[in-house]
Amino acid sequence: MAEMVTLDGKQYLKRNPLGVLGLSIITIGIYFVVWFYKINKEIKQHENDETMSPKRSLMAVTFGWLIIVPPFLAMYNTGKHLQKMQERLGVHSTLEPILPIVIMLVFSPLTGAYMQDHLNRAWGANASPVPAVPPVPPPAAPTVSPA
Repeated sequence: MAEMVTLDGKQYLKRNPLGVLGLSIITIGIYFVVWFYKINKEIKQHENDETMSPKRSLMAVTFGWLIIVPPFLAMYNTGKHLQKMQERLGVHSTLEPILPIVIMLVFSPLTGAYMQDHLNRAWGANASPVPAVPPVPPPAAPTVSPA
């Protein structure tokens, strides 16, 4: 289950890493591509980094396999941006940008789970959870009028 958090006045989604893994396998990689675009967009929004292009990263991961190098480069660059964001937010155990590439070579669906875990650490560093339902005030106590 995903959880919305607020960081610097903006809302971000903490996704379950096992959910990313499972949905990537069940959808034969389609969810992974959608997820990869979304996390690039979230990192770009949070870091206010105009050098990031979620669309370019998406194209590299989907069509870049024809040239072989682009998906690995896109994954490495996303890892570098995520690592920089974690360091800025004060996360102690940061992502190592080369590990997503190694994981992609061994079992690619695990890449999403690994990166989402580190993204959740960044969102959890200084975030406040967004309540799913606004709190309901307690019912007023009945008053007894003297007769």
